Amino acid sequence: MKKIFSIVAAMLFAAVAGAADKVTLTVSNSLKSARSGEMIEVPVSQVKAKLGNAEKLVVTDADGKEIPSQITYDGKLIFQVGVAAKGKSVYYVQAGTPKEYEAKVFGRQFPERVDDIAWENDLVAFRCYGPALQRSGERAWGYDIWNKRTSKLVVNDRYAKELDADMARACQKLRKLGQNDLADDVYNAISYHVDHGNGMDCYKVGPTLGCGTSALLVNDGKEIAYSRCYVSYEILDRGPLRFTVRLVYDAPEKLENNKVSEYRIISLDAGSQLNKATVGYEGLNVAMPIATGIIVHNENPTAYVLNAGAGYMGYEDLGDPNQYKEKYRAKQNKDFGKIYVGAVYPQKVNEVKYQEGENLPGACGHILGISTLKPGASYTYYFGSGWSRNPETSFHSLTDWEAYLSKFAQQVKNPLKVSVK
Repeated sequence: MKKIFSIVAAMLFAAVAGAADKVTLTVSNSLKSARSGEMIEVPVSQVKAKLGNAEKLVVTDADGKEIPSQITYDGKLIFQVGVAAKGKSVYYVQAGTPKEYEAKVFGRQFPERVDDIAWENDLVAFRCYGPALQRSGERAWGYDIWNKRTSKLVVNDRYAKELDADMARACQKLRKLGQNDLADDVYNAISYHVDHGNGMDCYKVGPTLGCGTSALLVNDGKEIAYSRCYVSYEILDRGPLRFTVRLVYDAPEKLENNKVSEYRIISLDAGSQLNKATVGYEGLNVAMPIATGIIVHNENPTAYVLNAGAGYMGYEDLGDPNQYKEKYRAKQNKDFGKIYVGAVYPQKVNEVKYQEGENLPGACGHILGISTLKPGASYTYYFGSGWSRNPETSFHSLTDWEAYLSKFAQQVKNPLKVSVK
């Protein structure tokens, strides 16, 4: 027995003695344009194996300066890199305890607001709707946009102010006293539908696909089978660089009798305008068309760009003009700016088109990117937004937004390559 222990100890010692002090990651860019702040992924198991299965990892740049990193739920080491056009950059990973990095992403469920799930990074914020809203009868099914013009994380604070019980009681009391104008002023002072310096919610969703929700198409591709609100969720990554949530939906409309359920895995990385979404259906036994949709509102019915070849589509939204009571509109609607919405496809899409729609309050239809989903397969795409009033970015026209989508699509199709030594 002692001999066996001695042999095992010797093997362990040899493994540790043969472990590298650090791992070198060389990141290569095949494009003729520089890439800055892009997130890369490296299998944690591959790195740890070279470091003697170290428990914790520290990432540094070529000068030895530590940079923020994260290990994701699916076993990836991620961090942001910068690489010159047609260039290479070197990073190092070694065993050690990383610093506590400032979070660049955040998200959680808000049961205090009918089960919303809201999430954000340093540039953008989004939300989707849950079972409590579904039970209320309100029809809001697609993803919502919360515009930001700060790099700070604001979602928690916006909900806290909007749902402040003392302010709600004050408004209620003023209305009972007939002071409706004053009650409106008090509400506007806390509402996230008003820009108080960090952005606002002025995007309208309703019974639509909102800012890039996916859905199956039925009736020869003429009708959208809406999945309505999620029924369960699990948060998989909480930052500091990536937020990931898994959502489960019941059978979509028009497919209730087919015992089909849907799942979506949505990730948002620091520094990105777009979320990554992977969608699949349990119980789907035939290939069906699946679409990513962006709602086209009546105020700007033709302000969209469609490029199936390059793999993107985009739209310029002007916000909801009926967001406020008429007495406030002249002032508040000036704050809407322009909301840029887009979707990018890593794989070839069958078609990108505008499709008219009925029963879409305040809207005339959707732009759709259509692919084919086979049984047992998943569908991956990117969706997101930009805002003309965000000083952290430079989107002032649909042309600016299209340039971003075009570059993002090119980068997705030509990912940075990482060698591990």
